[in-house]
Amino acid sequence: MEHSTDTPLAWVESPLQLIAAAEWASTQERPILVAVRLGSAQMAMTAEELLARGARFAECVPFYGIPWQLLSRHRSWAVGDGFSGQFRLALSLLRPRGITLMDDGAHTVALADALLGRSDFGRPAGRESAIAMTLGRWARERMLRLARRERLVLFTAFALGEERLRALGQEGVRVIPHTLEWVRRTARPVDLPAGRVLLGSARPVDGLVAMHDYLAWVAAEARHGELTYLPHRRETNAMLSAVSEFPGVRVFDAGLPVELVLAGAIQPLEVISPPSSALTTLGHVLAGTGITVRSGTSAFPAPIQ
Repeated sequence: MEHSTDTPLAWVESPLQLIAAAEWASTQERPILVAVRLGSAQMAMTAEELLARGARFAECVPFYGIPWQLLSRHRSWAVGDGFSGQFRLALSLLRPRGITLMDDGAHTVALADALLGRSDFGRPAGRESAIAMTLGRWARERMLRLARRERLVLFTAFALGEERLRALGQEGVRVIPHTLEWVRRTARPVDLPAGRVLLGSARPVDGLVAMHDYLAWVAAEARHGELTYLPHRRETNAMLSAVSEFPGVRVFDAGLPVELVLAGAIQPLEVISPPSSALTTLGHVLAGTGITVRSGTSAFPAPIQ
């Protein structure tokens, strides 16, 4: 289906970025077009769920790699991953009229600092090639040019701090905060197996935490009472099988991000999260519900050195 070149385009590569796109779409004058990167099953399920809840998506277009045709045709971009190498490349070759940077977890704070020149334009703690760093410098300069014309927006649920907000404003970057209002407003009821909820983590999959330490952490939480275990989308079947063997642990895999699942909780809950941006997003989604969200940081195993 053809859409006007004035239709805003959201470029998203993860379920959390899809949620951010739905929030951003709710603030726009017209429905937006969404370029959805193909990959995990959760991407497709999240897109279907958001549409079922009335997300103002004119169309979701699947893609691999870089959606060159869509980016070329639609000059107002909302980008889910501002540090993406593919975004840097696209920005070096194309000329959008305006860019909105949406949330990709807590990287939003690092992205703000990179725009301000306080750090290299690259993923925190990541090793990047000379070409990637060069593209990063070009991306920063081109976005700051847009900012000087009031065409660069940071749309975020994360706190940036007053000093950082002032600095961004001096560069012309407009910051629009949100608290996932649309997600809360469109929540659908869900009844969980147990009132204590443990959020899963992909850190063992990524090699950041030893598997036996992670499972020991889950077992320790289970000893305090029954648990609903909400898996991370990148956990393996072997991980979920091991977790489900612990007494009192019920794996509840809705195939959706935890923000969409827990927004519709119909019972009192205690939510326990490993170190994660979900501590912020769920803090917004569950505000005023009486549901508590606490960090498992003190008990969570330290990263592998």
